[in-house]
Amino acid sequence: MISSETRTTPSPSGEGYRHELYPYQGSEEFLSGTLGFIREARDGGEAVVVAVPEEKAALLRAEMPEDDTVRYVETSAVAHHPGRLIEAWQEWIKAHTAEGRPVRGIGESPWSEVRSPAEAEELRYHEWLLNKAFATGPAWWLLCPYDTAVEGAELERMSRCHPTIRAAGRSETSETYDAQAPFDFSPLSHPCSPYDEFAYSRGDLPALREKISSCAEQLGLEGARLRELHLAATEVAANSIRHGGGQGVLRMWRHEHRLVCEFRDAGYIEDPLVGRSRPTRTQVGGRGLWLAHQLCDLVEVRSTPGEGTTIRLHTGVTH
Repeated sequence: MISSETRTTPSPSGEGYRHELYPYQGSEEFLSGTLGFIREARDGGEAVVVAVPEEKAALLRAEMPEDDTVRYVETSAVAHHPGRLIEAWQEWIKAHTAEGRPVRGIGESPWSEVRSPAEAEELRYHEWLLNKAFATGPAWWLLCPYDTAVEGAELERMSRCHPTIRAAGRSETSETYDAQAPFDFSPLSHPCSPYDEFAYSRGDLPALREKISSCAEQLGLEGARLRELHLAATEVAANSIRHGGGQGVLRMWRHEHRLVCEFRDAGYIEDPLVGRSRPTRTQVGGRGLWLAHQLCDLVEVRSTPGEGTTIRLHTGVTH
């Protein structure tokens, strides 16, 4: 997992984006690594943005209170929504990089509170996508603490998402990271039986919304949440019609506490970052998936040339 090459940790200034995994066990190791990282930054005149679960933030605040160089950000609105995290990081570091000030980040997902295997997979995918999202732009450095004591921790898979790994205050090259390799997705889970299926094409969007309403209302999904799902589903289905061969198939089922709406078509999404950042006024495309990430609890996207695209929208239900 880690090569034998060990070197002192350099400043990120002028080196572009640096993405580093910090495996640890327990609160003491968490504090040791993150406080050391913050102190290195402050000694070098760098600012630090801390985006970690609240219990971890409380530990850090007790040792390192917030000031003009260390900022703690609220993560509850995005922590369980992997599709919103890249945009959040873009906003969090914007103020510092706009001033020309070197900046570091500490970002940890709430792995002990992950609500499903699908969410865990999307959080890992987010870590991999960060390397592409910040490949160009201002130089900054992100440290990702990862508690290896958490049940189900997958250190080897996480190391494939990070070019370097931090150990004993030093950076070591990750042997398993390959910038050219695709993300190693786990297969999508099988639809839960029974499920509803509806083939759609041009002119079928009203009927598609009616199908979703019929299924959703049985599960207690109504009002604003149902309207949000309608909007997200309409955007995804319209993309199928526009870019996926003019047609698609909708499947719906309940999985535990969520309604899953799956859309399949023959199209291919070439850019894995589509929908991960707020669209600009002049941007062509990408708005539909961005809306889906904002309106749904979880979005899964799998797209392969020759095999087509599958998009799953997860929405929490009450019944």
